[in-house]
Amino acid sequence: MKLTKDQKHALDWLAFDVFIDAPLWWHNAGLSETASGYGTKLTTRYKHKHNGRLYRVYATCISNVASYWILAKGKKIFIR
Repeated sequence: MKLTKDQKHALDWLAFDVFIDAPLWWHNAGLSETASGYGTKLTTRYKHKHNGRLYRVYATCISNVASYWILAKGKKIFIR
């Protein structure tokens, strides 16, 4: 079976417990990035240090289920 590009990204996982709280202005105001709260690249209030650099944690939230990931060198790395 040949994996698609999206499936190959799904095989890259980070497991970490430490998040740095770095909210943006709309997080502090209690607002959501989209009107519905759903989206494919939602900016979370957290960052994580990976390979000596801080990366913003993003979320893909569809139908009340979210996946969290960072974007490192153009590659999605999912968080468990």
